[in-house]
Amino acid sequence: MRSEPSTSAPPRPPSNLRALIALNALLLGLLATVTFAPKVSAQMRARGAYTMVAGGANNSQSDVVYIVDTVNQEMTIMTYDSATRTVKGLAYRNLAADAASQLSRVRAGN
Repeated sequence: MRSEPSTSAPPRPPSNLRALIALNALLLGLLATVTFAPKVSAQMRARGAYTMVAGGANNSQSDVVYIVDTVNQEMTIMTYDSATRTVKGLAYRNLAADAASQLSRVRAGN
């Protein structure tokens, strides 16, 4: 008698192996997403060079400190509130924008 070869299905991989294959596919997709995603960079601000001058201000009982950042062309006016023991900002000016607006006014006048 001749025995016929068995036609059983190939053995299934264990469920742990399937889970590892799925995890690898997920990690590969995540790696591709991170690799090919557009690059995002934070706005870089130049390191400032500061000049501070103490003085008085109109409509202020206490003295103020004028802080000018010459690199970024900004000015802030600060005062110290002794009642709350805090430093408060009174005003901010973008000196580059102010200069540009004055320049455009001068050019428009000519």
